Amino acid sequence: TIAGSDPSGGAGLQADLKTFTCFGVYGMAVPTALTVQNTVGVLEVVAIPPDLVEKQIIPLLEDLQPEAVKTGMLFSADVIERLYRVFLKHKPSNLVLDPVIRSTSGFKLLEDNGIDALIKLLFPLAIMITPNLKEASVLSKLPVENIDQMKGAAKVIHDMGPRYVLVKGGHLRGDAVDLLYDGSAFTTWKSRKIDKKVHGAGCVLSAGITASLALGKNAELAVEEARNFVHKAIENAEPAGKGALPLYLFPG
Repeated sequence: TIAGSDPSGGAGLQADLKTFTCFGVYGMAVPTALTVQNTVGVLEVVAIPPDLVEKQIIPLLEDLQPEAVKTGMLFSADVIERLYRVFLKHKPSNLVLDPVIRSTSGFKLLEDNGIDALIKLLFPLAIMITPNLKEASVLSKLPVENIDQMKGAAKVIHDMGPRYVLVKGGHLRGDAVDLLYDGSAFTTWKSRKIDKKVHGAGCVLSAGITASLALGKNAELAVEEARNFVHKAIENAEPAGKGALPLYLFPG
């Protein structure tokens, strides 16, 4: 996982590593930024120098050769350009991009020029992109508030180069509906919405997908397994602070 650090443990690298453990895969992590945050929200972001991000990744790809890689908060176009250069050379398998643009509390986590760089450089290298409704709207430049609009956005984003697009509909009115588009057909999952304000669900979902892909599952099964895991983790979530609940990220 290549993402931001959440010292409260509910999202970012920390949530990714917990999720990897729950799925029984060996996790590695490279931070792109340090955050000052708790369960209430993000207070500050301090970027890791892009050359240091790059230097951390290269030895891992040369030595450990991961079966799957996910990205979360990348923060800047400079970091994205470094990743593009590294990925072109080392060609990591199963690249999953969670296009983190803002935190759950609304704090900006990707600079404006980073969005264009993400689309242009990394989308064509990805096996899957996992935007939520707001992210899908930003990426597609379309309103995304219902299932038909989710499908339209998925088609636009798929044309940007990824093999699969998973548009997450956890914030739809009514049931939560997720759509996976492969360029020709949609696979749809629907589940009842759990009335809890949680933190880090997108990170955990994309980490679960990454772990399942690393274990050799196909894209549809990887999404299904990750969705089931997230649903149970939300069901069992309990307060850890004064704000949003972290997901229940324990094996078994």
